[in-house]
Amino acid sequence: MFNELDWQRINPATGPVYVEGAEPGDALKVTIKRITLTSNQAVMVTAPQLGVIGDELDAPKVTIVPIENDHAILPGNVRVPLNPMVGVIGVAPAGEAISCGTPDSHGGNMDCKMITAGSTLWLPVNVPGALFGLGDLHAAMGDGEVSVCGLEIPGEVLVELTVVKNRRLPLPMLENSETLFTLASALTLDDAAALATRNMAHFIADNTSLTLAEAISILSIAGDLQICQVVDPLKTCRYALPKSVAKQLSLSIEGEQA
Repeated sequence: MFNELDWQRINPATGPVYVEGAEPGDALKVTIKRITLTSNQAVMVTAPQLGVIGDELDAPKVTIVPIENDHAILPGNVRVPLNPMVGVIGVAPAGEAISCGTPDSHGGNMDCKMITAGSTLWLPVNVPGALFGLGDLHAAMGDGEVSVCGLEIPGEVLVELTVVKNRRLPLPMLENSETLFTLASALTLDDAAALATRNMAHFIADNTSLTLAEAISILSIAGDLQICQVVDPLKTCRYALPKSVAKQLSLSIEGEQA
């Protein structure tokens, strides 16, 4: 059955949602209000040529993972706490259509484990109405998504969409109660890491009196470069800046002083 999958239709998203008033040059503020998992089991897969060590695997394997008391029961009876997250979330790109399995500057399959209930994702609007969509829910996932998947599971997501006029963002940004993130995807992990870091450095320099050299000095000491996923057509990294630092610089994604 695994070998009969239509890979052109894998990883669907719910949408597109036309957002009234959203125009190119605006930002779409997506507040994740709630993620509700609707199954007591999740699924994951390993297969030859998929994931980081797919070249060492002989045959595809699908594993059904029970969910009990807010924990997933992994092989070896390893219990891990749930961390429900959204793997695919984004808007329409500016140019040609992009598969829901691929991340880029529009969002997409970023597989960032920080996109959870209580977080807010900021997306650049590229087309009228933004054309928002999301999918690929995970009950839990580690940074890297190294096997090629998280704990794939059905569920429902409640989001609040807000158009922020004339707020130009080159790439997606994310925030929660403690941290600001820049998200970036590229063909190589090195390029994604550089792009996420560069975007945060310019975000600081463009919105404060600091020079670019001063901004990158702060990032080298006070923040963290992190991996989201390494298994999609483009790799995704995030740069994490503590809000305790951002507050000292009067930085906020909304463009107003914190």
